Amino acid sequence: MSEDSQQNTPINNSKSDDTKWQRDAIEKLAGSALTEQRTARRWSIFFKGLTFAYLFIILFLAMGWFGGGKTSTGSHTALIEVAGVIEAGGAVNADSFMSSLHDAYDDKNTKGIILRINSPGGSPVQAGIINDEIKRQKKLHPKIPVYAVVEDICASGGYYIAAAADKIYVDKASIVGSIGVLMDGYGFTEVMKKVGVERRLLTAGENKAMLDPFSPVNPKHQALAQAMLNEIHEQFKTVVRQGRGSRLKETPETFSGLFWSGEESIKMGLADALGSADYVARDVIKEEKIVDFTSQEDFTSRIAKRIGASMAKAVGVDVLTKGIQLR
Repeated sequence: MSEDSQQNTPINNSKSDDTKWQRDAIEKLAGSALTEQRTARRWSIFFKGLTFAYLFIILFLAMGWFGGGKTSTGSHTALIEVAGVIEAGGAVNADSFMSSLHDAYDDKNTKGIILRINSPGGSPVQAGIINDEIKRQKKLHPKIPVYAVVEDICASGGYYIAAAADKIYVDKASIVGSIGVLMDGYGFTEVMKKVGVERRLLTAGENKAMLDPFSPVNPKHQALAQAMLNEIHEQFKTVVRQGRGSRLKETPETFSGLFWSGEESIKMGLADALGSADYVARDVIKEEKIVDFTSQEDFTSRIAKRIGASMAKAVGVDVLTKGIQLR
């Protein structure tokens, strides 16, 4: 090796060390900046998620989707809405109503309960369960009166519920009555003949295809269905007679399925007097403050019921339960 080469080697090594140090420093700075960006991004996502969850909970609470019991402060009149068709999983059902009723009775400040009814009727089973529970709770809490207040309509299953109240108040133009039972459906046999469609139905059990709309009417099945309707109708009449007692001015048309105005229903003994919810709270219960105890189903329960109802329809389970109506 020449003398010149030996003299240049330390200089080159020094330059190489300087370059390596600069590279390492730049890499460290770049890595540090990248780490800070990732950390900042994670915290940003965390706080955004936290804010979204907070707003989500506030929204659900505001809309009553989480359900839960109701609480109040001070003496009040408890209000429970009975609005819509009465059916399992529907606007009015036994589970949600009983939850509302229990909350109202459990509140020590409740001086009376108003059932504000606006329903055309629905399931005799759901209406029957509600009627039974009202009467049971009245025995447990004899000092807390229960009044039904009818708005636009209190027909069939709606009246089945109202009959359990101590008194029934109506508007003069309310629709009241329709104390009867029906099972509706359609028959397509003649249409099928015209379009050349043949029904091919296989069953295990001679009565399994009872009331099939695509088969001719079977007199035996028709008689069985009518007997069942008559039996449910008698149950309905018993509930009304027990609930109204001597106030009921029974005529041949009382249980015929007809309906009347609120004013006429008072004359017939189906209702007691004219009055709104505010009137009953203020002048009857003597507690003007009204607290709404109507139960709101939580979000998951609503989804579960919709899924259950969809599955029931898919397999045809609800053919008869939907067909028999207090409407």
